[in-house]
Amino acid sequence: MIRKIIEIDQERCNGCGLCAAACHEGAIAMMDGKARLMREDFCDGLGDCLPACPTGAISFVEREAAAYDAGAVKKAQAEPLPCGCPGTQAKAIVRPAEESAACSAQPVESQLRQWPVQLRLVPPSAPYFENAHLLVAADCTAYAYAAFHRDFIRGRVALIGCPKLDPVDYSEKLQAILTNHTIKSIKVVRMEVPCCGGIEKAVKAALQGSGKWIPWQVVTLSSDGRILSD
Repeated sequence: MIRKIIEIDQERCNGCGLCAAACHEGAIAMMDGKARLMREDFCDGLGDCLPACPTGAISFVEREAAAYDAGAVKKAQAEPLPCGCPGTQAKAIVRPAEESAACSAQPVESQLRQWPVQLRLVPPSAPYFENAHLLVAADCTAYAYAAFHRDFIRGRVALIGCPKLDPVDYSEKLQAILTNHTIKSIKVVRMEVPCCGGIEKAVKAALQGSGKWIPWQVVTLSSDGRILSD
């Protein structure tokens, strides 16, 4: 059938893996350091992976392709990876081959790249922000989602905070970070509770105040660690 489906420009792909993480259907995988569409029938054509791509390597095309198979996607999401990594029933993430050794029953190594991580404490002028992919997360998310380091912190500068308990306006510091540095992308991870909406609003306000167009994505978690939306 002729339908809308994604296309990945291999020359523009920098191998960051953000699109594979953003594709909750598991249609995209990393092979030989590049993102590839592995399952046409897993691609729903909605393009959740597009804003995650910092190089603009992903676009829509209309061509002959297998029909989207929601049943097959649901079945794949319910199955753990062969290595038995926890949390795969919530989101089927196809990982790069070089991660196969890390994806095991062994304890997951910390993916934290900088310190401090509290939004209240980080200096907006810190050099690690330059050309960074940002993770802005509510405090509780790391406790709710078992594979938080592997699936969210990896490859990103992590900033955490609680909009309900911290007596500060996060948007001011975030705007300073966005204004003073080249930020490649932003991923917001929040809980489903209403108070977590403050951290999402702060990022939106910072983006508007900076005047920059930066790809950003919001992932919402349930209290039992399921991904509700991304």
